[in-house]
Amino acid sequence: MTRVKRGYVAIRRRNRILERAAGFRGAHSRLFRPTKQQVMKALVASKRDRDKRKRDFRKLWISRINAAVRKQGISYSRFIHKLYQSKILLNRKMIAQIAVLDEKGFTSLMNSF
Repeated sequence: MTRVKRGYVAIRRRNRILERAAGFRGAHSRLFRPTKQQVMKALVASKRDRDKRKRDFRKLWISRINAAVRKQGISYSRFIHKLYQSKILLNRKMIAQIAVLDEKGFTSLMNSF
């Protein structure tokens, strides 16, 4: 069988992976095999944490809404239920922003149903 050297294709592939590991320490940024493993691990972690960030922000918005609604003497679940009944279509991020930044607006939102 003839020998295949691959030339610049293999070098370019390795360099692409080594560039992704620019900030890693020691062999994890210099040697190809440990670098490849660390880059794969880092990509898995970044994907996982991008998804987790969405869950964390939703939890934060719900806590803020709950705190603001409890001041008015109603529970979070009843508040959300009444919003749906009165067809007020605001997402939790917007409601949390109103609750934190505009207390009068939030009170008028609560009085609207």
